[in-house]
Amino acid sequence: MKVLVVGGGGREHALCWAIARSPRISKLWCAPGNAGIADSAECVAISDGDIDGLVTFAKDNAVDLVVVGPEAPLVAGLVDALDAEGIKSFGCSRAAAQLEGSKGFMKDMVAKFGVPTAAYGRFTNPADAKAFVEKHGAPIVVKTDGLAAGKGVTICMTNDEAFAAIDECMIGGKFGDAGAEIVIEEFLKGEEASFFAVCDGENVIPLVAAQDHKAVGEGDTGPNTGGMGAYSPAPVFTDAVEAKVMEQIIVPTVKGMANEGHPFKGVLFAGLMIDDEGNPKLIEYNIRFGDPECQVLMTRLKSDVLDILDGAATGTLDKVKPEWHDETAMVVVMAAKGYPGSYEKGTEIKNVAAADAMDKVKVLHAGTKMDGDKLVATGGRVLGVTARGTTVTETQQRAYEAVDAIDWDGGFCRRDIGWRAVAREQA
Repeated sequence: MKVLVVGGGGREHALCWAIARSPRISKLWCAPGNAGIADSAECVAISDGDIDGLVTFAKDNAVDLVVVGPEAPLVAGLVDALDAEGIKSFGCSRAAAQLEGSKGFMKDMVAKFGVPTAAYGRFTNPADAKAFVEKHGAPIVVKTDGLAAGKGVTICMTNDEAFAAIDECMIGGKFGDAGAEIVIEEFLKGEEASFFAVCDGENVIPLVAAQDHKAVGEGDTGPNTGGMGAYSPAPVFTDAVEAKVMEQIIVPTVKGMANEGHPFKGVLFAGLMIDDEGNPKLIEYNIRFGDPECQVLMTRLKSDVLDILDGAATGTLDKVKPEWHDETAMVVVMAAKGYPGSYEKGTEIKNVAAADAMDKVKVLHAGTKMDGDKLVATGGRVLGVTARGTTVTETQQRAYEAVDAIDWDGGFCRRDIGWRAVAREQA
């Protein structure tokens, strides 16, 4: 197969690295890619937002399958444009992408499908939003309706914090058009997990769960980021929890979207809250692999990933049964100092090859490029140092040994990725 992966972050490096291992692959491209992806795929200088350019490239090169990494091209209708030209793709239609593209749409749909989720309200007027907060009280969660690169969610512990978050979105314009409408939800208590299922419009197969760390600071403190690390499996996500999630959340959504005339194809990423009794509630849906969760999923995946991706594209998922390494996988994100605020670009990173050569370690690139013979940082989240091990404690130690082998004065990372699972294991 000739495959084009769309995107240029850590998720896409993980996908390219996994696809390149497939005996079915004959040619692999990535648009636009990055310095690390160039080791697995031929990078082509087409932005992931250039719908016409991507479709033209796929036609001109007789691409067999386009794998869409990020959410923005899905929301913009890349899959619809590929479908119109008869080009197979892994990803959902523009209509189905509203599950992530509009949090209000998602909440309305899952309420209709009977999926357990937080109580909520949708608002286009700040005064109405503040009245809702006053009625329900903090703690409460304020979310932008539209895409905000993982940063549009504010957990507010007081009413005043909620009023400030509402003003930031709707008056200050912090998130642009994404914050013109907001969703306000009840605060759910429990432990978060990320669960992934792959759909072909009708069939759905479970993958595995992971836990990520969204906050920038240790102990899960500070502002939300796109993700500072993740690990899989997630101890909170037992077989019993998975059965409830599939029965109560994933399957009703897939059936419901088909009944709405928007069959879902691709990967459905459920952000979940698991309470002390093991009952799950849906926090949100994403319509693509998580970043950094994809890095640990691809590290644990034993099967040929192309069988899964192609099965979703061709409606043959009922013939696919993924197999997984029993080991734990963990990714520690190395980010540019200052992230998620302003940060310097172009700082040099050294010794990545030494870390990459360590046993059961893979350094996945998110925001990098080559500047002559130097590897330099180009983004906020820059590297995903990924490791595998028999226990969470061992895996965490191996990941941080690899982090410490990398020489990058302009970067930082959290030193406590996987802390909940380590504490459980040591107890």
